[in-house]
Amino acid sequence: MASNFSNAHNFQIDNYHFVNVNPSADPLNKLQVQIAAGAIHDSRERCDAPKCHPDTRVAVQDDLYSWILDGDVEPDQPKIKWVTGPAGTGKTAVMGSLSERCKVGGVLVATFFFASWSASIGRRRKTAFITTITHQLARYHPHLREEISKAIEANSDIFDKNLHTQMEVLILSPLQEISRRPDGPRLRGAIIIDGLDECEAEQYHDTASPGSKSKSPPPRTNDQDQLEILQVLRIASSYPCFPFRVLVASRPERVFREFFDPENNPASFAQKIDLHEGYNADADITLFLEAQFSRLRRRYNLPRSWPPPKAIQILVENASGQFIYAATVIRFLDTGHREPLKSLLEAILKMEAKAPSNPFHQLDALYLHILESSPDPPRSALWIRTFDHTDIADKASAFNMNLLLQTDPESNEAEHLLGNLHSLIRIPPPSTQATTRYGFFHKSLLDFLTDPDRCGRLHVRESDVNVFIYDAFVRACTRGCDTQLQFSYPESFLEFLATLPTGVDFSAGAYSKVLPTPASADWWVSLAIVRKGDQSLWEMFQDVHDLAGM
Repeated sequence: MASNFSNAHNFQIDNYHFVNVNPSADPLNKLQVQIAAGAIHDSRERCDAPKCHPDTRVAVQDDLYSWILDGDVEPDQPKIKWVTGPAGTGKTAVMGSLSERCKVGGVLVATFFFASWSASIGRRRKTAFITTITHQLARYHPHLREEISKAIEANSDIFDKNLHTQMEVLILSPLQEISRRPDGPRLRGAIIIDGLDECEAEQYHDTASPGSKSKSPPPRTNDQDQLEILQVLRIASSYPCFPFRVLVASRPERVFREFFDPENNPASFAQKIDLHEGYNADADITLFLEAQFSRLRRRYNLPRSWPPPKAIQILVENASGQFIYAATVIRFLDTGHREPLKSLLEAILKMEAKAPSNPFHQLDALYLHILESSPDPPRSALWIRTFDHTDIADKASAFNMNLLLQTDPESNEAEHLLGNLHSLIRIPPPSTQATTRYGFFHKSLLDFLTDPDRCGRLHVRESDVNVFIYDAFVRACTRGCDTQLQFSYPESFLEFLATLPTGVDFSAGAYSKVLPTPASADWWVSLAIVRKGDQSLWEMFQDVHDLAGM
């Protein structure tokens, strides 16, 4: 390496102080690459995340904030509180708004917002949970930063360990060291975890390759990974050196009900907060609707008498405490339909829910009404389910997804099918579709489409999604070699195709629908040799014979 002072002579340096700047030597840089940055409350990925409307959910936020600040009045008071409620009751909005409030108050320690629909795999699985919390702890206080840095340096393989070991080494041991210091800081604050019920199981064994199913243990379930996180948090909260309050928000699924049951774990947890039963959501939903209708009146120059008070009352009753219902109604009215807003609102008010015994019957009716506005509702539902497919959700931009799924690459099928569904899914504008993925406003839409009792003819089975993806893949291969088509795939699409799984257990019917011609195979082999070299031929040979043995 050339010196900065090469060939220099006859000079003098006073007050010499040499600083060796080597960022890679900082152990915290190793931590940085292990985190799920999108799971942090103020991440770029969460720029459109819901927040509580001003003057709504005030009581529950006050209760939680007071618990965070004053929980230490009683030394033995439990350090974990469970915030729960059915889908659409505003848990994520409350946790997001509370995170901002804690940040302003200087008591936000760390956050992690799980999201099963996220394109970021780090937000869907447990892998980066402890490391992401640790990363924020290191930024919360310089003493923690120092001790965490030492822990990483002394345990170079810590990122390959299980959650219990990571919690012990990266969080509890540093806290223990700080607590032993005579002049150590008095730490306090909140660790906020939202959507833990959306954490998907991480698999450690290959179940796709031939013969692996008979050798491997059964796949892990989502409940197992969710329970593992809960157990790690409970153990941490039992340590005297652990000074933080932990808020866990989730739906009331069985694993959470049993874990937080006082009979199973007496005196381990603070009293749970049920957003559906413990607080008057109707008043907050009324405030939200009144404010949003006022905005719509200004935007579309509508009279102050619209909508009549009776309409808001009906919408509040239909919501049944579910903020997602009210938010979806407003988005539907505000997405630029050609029909007048008055007509759209009247259609919503006249909807009849089919199954009053279903707690989501009004939300289901609203989802069905919006989906039926598509020219081809079943195919639109199939596209939406494909956006959430685990094998491609985190790989495909909206542009590449459209190119794969459209029967004609130069058609505008995506806009045709999805143009009226902007209130249900996040559709990137054309200018950003090459780099942005499709997204969802709320997981309850996917719950609706995967339950045949709720969505009826719009139900899409997982096997149907697999066949749909495979058919699209083969169609793309067939189309690629047709020299009569004045069309060529962009590089990003070819790279995306190369990532699609080949070992998926597709229905036999898929192979009979669209079969690649010899010319197709010749074209793709030629392309592979150019792109990857001769080694790609051996990889293809192995893939073909693996599939033949299925």
